[in-house]
Amino acid sequence: MIIIDGSEGEGGGQVVRNACALSLVTGTPVRIENVRARRSKSGLMRQHVTAIEAACVIGNAECEGLMVGSSALTFRPGKVVPGDYRFAVGTAGSTGLVLQTVLMPLLLADAPSRLVLEGGTHNMLAPPFDFIARSFLPVINRMGPSVSARLVRHGFYPRGGGRIEVDITPAPLRPIDCVVRGAAISVSGAALVAGLPFAIAEREIGKVRKELNWSEREAYIRELPADQGPGNILLLEAEYEHVTEIVSGFGQLGVTAEQVAKRAIGRMRGYLESEAFAGPYLADQLLLPFALAGGGSFTTVKPSQHSLTAADVIAQFLGRRPTFVQQPGGVHLMTLR
Repeated sequence: MIIIDGSEGEGGGQVVRNACALSLVTGTPVRIENVRARRSKSGLMRQHVTAIEAACVIGNAECEGLMVGSSALTFRPGKVVPGDYRFAVGTAGSTGLVLQTVLMPLLLADAPSRLVLEGGTHNMLAPPFDFIARSFLPVINRMGPSVSARLVRHGFYPRGGGRIEVDITPAPLRPIDCVVRGAAISVSGAALVAGLPFAIAEREIGKVRKELNWSEREAYIRELPADQGPGNILLLEAEYEHVTEIVSGFGQLGVTAEQVAKRAIGRMRGYLESEAFAGPYLADQLLLPFALAGGGSFTTVKPSQHSLTAADVIAQFLGRRPTFVQQPGGVHLMTLR
């Protein structure tokens, strides 16, 4: 059994999700102590419990200590069984983080699966659906499997109520090299608003057009049905020949529309000024599939603490470690050691 101290490194929920996914893939039991010890509210939250429950269901696993607030858990995997599954996070817990936990085991199963995930689709501190569908999954599909995702209904914090559907056709993960972006294709910005004043989105998009010099065609507003809110998110997208980067800014109480836009604009500028294939969030997501493929490489910006922590967890299960080496020009090359 592998023992992991959840307080080391980034100290968040990613340790739990990656550890359970790797446990299912390798058949190795794992115990995680000091769960989310570096967070202001430590222990498992509702979305983490749902993610582990989902892992237990698809993998016939047993888990001790699985409850909201728990600071330690022991996960014993069984055989992964593909099929049709529905998991409801409750409130606005992230559907994307549940998907992150079960996707790799189902990608490597022996038959297709279909997932229906209900809860939050656009949450702070989690990848929004748009990022999963247009940034992450296209890279996965280049590696052999076929995964498609559909957004049925938006779900914002704190109400939730969103729904996504995911179809998975498994295949062995093959190593690929993602070093260059290729030619630039397009940029776009969308301010989504539901059940909130339209002026919020207008102010966000106004700042995007001014600061990034994007046109009205490139930066626009999308008003969602009021019953899908209240909620607001600003999505900025840069599409290249080989990759699409999406950064987001979430509306929240006490933060002006201009502040939301400024943060997202800063992150997008950082990516546009770099030559890296993957932004920091895509790099986080790619480490596990690349490690399971046993090879490949990608370039990214300076690795985050999230990425370095994920690399530590991967090394404990697979005996190979994702490493980052800075290249001329400032990008970092990820390879497996």
